[in-house]
Order: sequence, then structure tokens, then C-alpha cells
Amino acid sequence: MTCLVLFSTLSFTVEKHYCGNHLVDVAIFTKAENCGMDPEAFATANFEKKHCCKDEIQVVKGQDKLKKSSFEDLQLEQQLFLSAFICSFLNLYEGLPEQVIPHKNYSPPNLVADIHVLDQVFLI
Repeated sequence: MTCLVLFSTLSFTVEKHYCGNHLVDVAIFTKAENCGMDPEAFATANFEKKHCCKDEIQVVKGQDKLKKSSFEDLQLEQQLFLSAFICSFLNLYEGLPEQVIPHKNYSPPNLVADIHVLDQVFLI
């Protein structure tokens, strides 16, 4: 839900720089780099030359006004449903009781001799 609010209110610009009909650079949030054929480079020259570059700027505006509502603004049926849903959802993740393991601290008897070897009984 927070991602939805974030992306719906986010504003950004997309700049595209074309040299002729070819896309040279695309930049989001920053200025697009030019190809070196910009008209400022020719400003020092004594002749007038038509430049082939163009910049395209798209501004994507986000939503400015968010409606803030409270629990009291909801209808009675919606309040009942919301409170019942929250109670059942919280009880869903309630911890299970800890299981008692009866032989947890039991230690096996000490081995005096290996019975399998003495009786020569082996699992193959």
C-alpha cells in the first residue's frame, strides 16, 4: 500500500535528446547529454547554421492531494467488518503453545561394549 501511495504521488521528468532522427540520450530526473552539435557550440562561429538536434521533455506529474480519512468517517457496517477482520487477522498469527518434549534431557546409558560387534550382527 505504501508503494502505491509513493508511486502515485511521485513526479519526475523524462528528457530525450535527438540528433537528427536518432535518439542519443534518455535521462530521468536529470538533463539529457547532448551530442556536441548543439547551437551553443556554433555561437562563436561567424556563420549561421541550422542545427539538427532537438530536445523532448516529458513531465509526469504525480497526485498532489491525498484524502485522509479516519475510522469515524466509515459507515457502521464498514467499521464492524474492519474491526472483526483486524481481530481475526491478529489472532491468526498468535504464537502456538510450546510443545513439551518428554525425553529432552534424557541421556543414553554409557556403552561398556559394542554389542553389534560382540554378537557379529551387522546391517547390510
